[in-house]
Parts: sequence; C-alpha cells; structure tokens
Amino acid sequence: MKQQYDYIIAGAGCAGLSLLVRVLQSGRFNDKRILLIDKEPKRKNDRTWCFWEQGEGFFEKIVYRKWEKIWFHGKDFSGAYDILPYRYKMIRGADFYEYCFSIINQYSNVDIVWSEINEIGQDAGSAWLLCGNNKIQAQYIFNSILFEKPVMGRGEYYLLQHFKGWVIETEENHFNPGEAVLMDFRVSQQNGATFVYTMPFSTRSALIEYTIFNEKLLQPEEYKKGLSNYIEENLQIKQYSVKDEEFGVIPMTNHVFKKSEGNIINIGTAGGYTKASSGYTFNFIQKASAQMVESWIKSTVPSPGDTTPRKFRFYDSVFLTVLAEENIGGAKIFTQLFKKNDVQMIFRFLDNESTLQQDLKILASLPTWPFPKSAFRQW
Repeated sequence: MKQQYDYIIAGAGCAGLSLLVRVLQSGRFNDKRILLIDKEPKRKNDRTWCFWEQGEGFFEKIVYRKWEKIWFHGKDFSGAYDILPYRYKMIRGADFYEYCFSIINQYSNVDIVWSEINEIGQDAGSAWLLCGNNKIQAQYIFNSILFEKPVMGRGEYYLLQHFKGWVIETEENHFNPGEAVLMDFRVSQQNGATFVYTMPFSTRSALIEYTIFNEKLLQPEEYKKGLSNYIEENLQIKQYSVKDEEFGVIPMTNHVFKKSEGNIINIGTAGGYTKASSGYTFNFIQKASAQMVESWIKSTVPSPGDTTPRKFRFYDSVFLTVLAEENIGGAKIFTQLFKKNDVQMIFRFLDNESTLQQDLKILASLPTWPFPKSAFRQW
C-alpha cells in the first residue's frame, strides 16, 4: 500500500463517489495520485435516493424511474400535483455504485483500498489517516465519515430520519406507474412524525417506504408492522411478495458541522450537506460537489461547497425546534405546507433556492403560534 497521495477520498458512499467522479471527468487532475478508501466494497442495492430535479442531472443515465405527478396525503387533506418542470426521480444504490466504479476504474491514477479507517488527522500543510498499522498521507483528505455523534450546543437538536422499505410485487394491478406518493401521513403518529411514500415501478410493483422523524430507532418488528399494516389497510393489498428491502438512518440536526479543518475537507453528512428539516441529501451533495470542483479548478485550492445560506439554516433550526419541543405533529406541519402552497414553490423552498417573498408566504402558511415562538428561541 502506498503511503503518500495527493488526495484521499475517505468514504465510498454518495458524497465520496460523486466528488471523485466529477474530479476525474473534469480532466484537470489526471496527474494527481488519488486514493479512494472505505471499509468494504459497494455492490449491494443497500439504498435508493429519491429527489426532485429540473432537466437532466449529472447522474441522469442511471435514473431508474421518474414521475411528473405526485400525491400528498394528510389526515384531512389529499392533493395531486403536476410538478413540471420538476420530475421526481429515483436512483438505486446498486446502479449508482456500478456506474461510478465503471468510470473510476478507467483512471490509473486512482487506487482503491478496502480497509477500516481508524482515525483522520493533520500535520502542517498535509493530512493523514490511519487504517490498520498504516499511516497514509495526502495534501488533502475529503472525509464523508461521521465518526461519532457531535456534541449538541445550546439550541441544537439531533433527530433521526429512519426508514424501512420494501419492494413488493402483487398478483393484480394496484399501482399507477405515472404517479408517486411523496408523503402519506394517514398512519399512526404515536412514534413521532410518520409517513409512507410509494414509488411505483409498474402496475404490479412498487417501493413502499415507512419513514419516521424522532430521536430513537424502533424495534425491527415495528417497521415490519408499519409496512404490512399500510399495504394491507391503506393500499388494500392482501396478496404480495417482498422482492427487496432496505433500511436507513439519516441525522436531522441543526448542529453546524465544520466544512473544513485545515487540509481535511468534510463532505456529505459530515460536511453538513444533509437538509436538517427534511433529511434530503442527494441533490445537496451534487450541488456542493459541483461548486467544489469548479472553485478548485479556478483557484487550485478546493473550497468546501456551501448549499445552505444563512436564512435557510435559521428556517431549519426553527423547524427542528418545533418538532422537538412543541406539542404539534409533523403531520400537521407538512399538511399545512402542501395544502396552502404551490408545489413548485415548496420544492424551491426545500432546495434552499426560494426568494424572501416566497419564504414569507411559505412561513405564513404554517401553524401560527409554534413557529414564531421557536423562531424567537433560535434568534
């Protein structure tokens, strides 16, 4: 194993692979020695990424399905939305990994090592990591590994978005493959903000995902019960088979992660790319990676991407405060949001791209008392 590189990508997940592929395809770093390191190979279909996007994105070639119409369901409100010029897209983990490594493997200046990373640190003018008995150095390390939960400061919260998904097949036609269900809150809210989304692949196949926002995970059988109850009671499907499944946990926190520490640049969740109020990460990774590579080429120094302007950090903090401290359910908040606003404006708001005028309209549509109260606490 080499002991010296120009750049190290620590973590071969979405953030690390997205950045590395952009770096390589820029054609400006072919003379640099790059190491990609993670604890184990990425081959399984261990997750899916769903996101809305206008036009064709950087990973358009591997979009598995996309929808131009979505549904939202609350207890007392349901709405169908034509979302053009947006499309709601899905990328499967297995397709993403295969595609990224098919590109990476074309470059002889990239080494791939599968080994546990024990520690990351830096010396004057360089960075290093320890894996086993090896200390590997580089000019820069791009780290996507969140080694431990950060210590929360005053006014900071750390919730979890955790989800269990099944890909099911049915014997009869049950789904409209042209329409996806973005959120369905017509399920028990006893564990916190809980919703199900349905991504149909065909009239007889779909991904059903049971999702919760709260502070702790459920027992495995509770996710299974939530999924089976929804499929049988809400979708009225009695006969089906589970073809694939996934489980994931995403932190939702207003803790301010360090984007860089000297020659260590944090990316992905470790760099604060995850949207604190929604858990959406994929598109923010793409925006930040594009910003970083562009600035890197111009200045020869990688500058961390910033996808969350200050006002949106404030909004996210207020939302988390309401979820954590106020006696109001996430179901009511999201129902008000979708009931009173144009869906394209909601997407811009959740993408951190809305104007102040649009922000004020969005905020005015939310439950009146808890949000001003929580905003005052976060000010």
